[in-house]
Amino acid sequence: MTMRRKGGSHWPVWKPSGSESIQKRSFLAFQFQFGKRCRVQKGSGMRNGRHLLLTMVLALLSPVARAQVSGGGGPELVIGAAADLSSVLQEISDQFESRAHVKVRLSFGASGALAQQIENGAPFDVFFSADMDYPRRLIAENQADPSSLYQYAVGKLVLWVPAESPLDVEHKGMSVLMDPAVKKIAAANPDHAPYGRAAVAALKHEDLYDRVKDRLVMGENVSQAAQFVESGNAQAGFVALAHAVAPAMKGKGKYWTVPTRDYPQLAQGVVVLTRSQHKKEADDFLNYIKTKDARELLRKYGFSESQE
Repeated sequence: MTMRRKGGSHWPVWKPSGSESIQKRSFLAFQFQFGKRCRVQKGSGMRNGRHLLLTMVLALLSPVARAQVSGGGGPELVIGAAADLSSVLQEISDQFESRAHVKVRLSFGASGALAQQIENGAPFDVFFSADMDYPRRLIAENQADPSSLYQYAVGKLVLWVPAESPLDVEHKGMSVLMDPAVKKIAAANPDHAPYGRAAVAALKHEDLYDRVKDRLVMGENVSQAAQFVESGNAQAGFVALAHAVAPAMKGKGKYWTVPTRDYPQLAQGVVVLTRSQHKKEADDFLNYIKTKDARELLRKYGFSESQE
C-alpha cells in the first residue's frame, strides 16, 4: 500500500447519471480518467489525435450505454460524499431507493477532493461534505443551490488501534502515541480532509503534534487512514467514529473518543448542485435525510445533530 503525505491523485470514481446526455457524461468521464495526459498534436497529427480521442470516448461510452439500457432509463442520482459516510449513507440510500424508486450511485472521497472535482465539472447531483466550508465555497462559486444547504450531522474523531494491539488506548487516550511501539500514526490529509485537520488540531491541543509529526502518515481520506491501521502499516490512527462503529469493523479494533474540545466542530453539510438534471429527486433525497429513519441511522454510526 502506498502512503502519500500530500496531494494524493486517486480521486473517487463517479458514475454517470441517467437522463443527462450519455455522450456528455462519457466525455466528462474521459476527461477525469485521462486528464491532460492525452494531447492532440498540431498539423498532420491532428486527425490521428482526434481518432484516438474518439476511439477512447466510444470505448468509455459503450458500457455506459449498455448500463443505461439495462437500467431501464429511470432517474438516477449521483452523489459525492465524504469518506466518513461510506457505511451509513449506503444504508440510507438503500432505504431511499426502496421507497422513492430512484437509483442512487455513491462516490466517496475526501471532501476537498470531491469539491475540486465538482469545480472541474464532475456531474454529481448532490454533495455531502465532512464540513460546512466546502459546500459554502461551491455556493459562492454558483456551483450549488444556496437554499439547499443543510447541516445534516456533526461528526466525531477517535483514536483507533487494532484489537490485538497491546496499547491501552481506551484508558490512556492520546498518551499511547508516545509508546515506542508506535512507529507510524495514520490520519487523513489535512490539506483536503476535515477529519485530518481535526486530528492535527487535537494533537496540537494536547501539545503532542511537534513530538509525533515525523511519524504521521497521511491517507487521501479518513477511510484510507483507517485502512493504514487495519493493514498494519500504522500502529494507531485518527479516524471517524463512524468507521470505528461500522459493522465491517466490529471486533477489529478498539478506540478512544477524542474530546470535542480538542478540535473545531465537525459540522457536516450537504448541498444540491446547480448542474444537477434531477433537482426534484435531489430535493427528495435531502428531505429524506431529515426524516426520523435517516437520523436514527446517523446516530447509530456515532453522528449527532449538535456537538455533545
